Amino acid sequence: MSTGFTEDEMRIALGLDLPVATKPVTPPAPPAIPATPKPAATLTPKPAPRAPVKRRGPMLRVTLHVSKVYDGEETVFIHDSKLLSQFDAEQEAKKALAKAGFKYFVVDSIVRVD
Repeated sequence: MSTGFTEDEMRIALGLDLPVATKPVTPPAPPAIPATPKPAATLTPKPAPRAPVKRRGPMLRVTLHVSKVYDGEETVFIHDSKLLSQFDAEQEAKKALAKAGFKYFVVDSIVRVD
């Protein structure tokens, strides 16, 4: 299945290779310009620290009464959760209680905070 074209003719037809006669001649590279020394860098003042990022979207605030010993002194523990499920927010608060060393708790309320 010969088409009668050579590989060079196909390259020229596809524009992948220019024929020898029509190849542009590249001018010689200009002489290198000597590098000028850069002026001493000036110190720029550091930007002011940014304010903390505000939370976005609704949160659930879990309020619990907790104690470390049974029938001991109770304290109020408040945990903010970004989860939308009340059950998941309560479970997350329980994990935070365990890290803080509290054993006993009573869930007081779970309120959505915007």
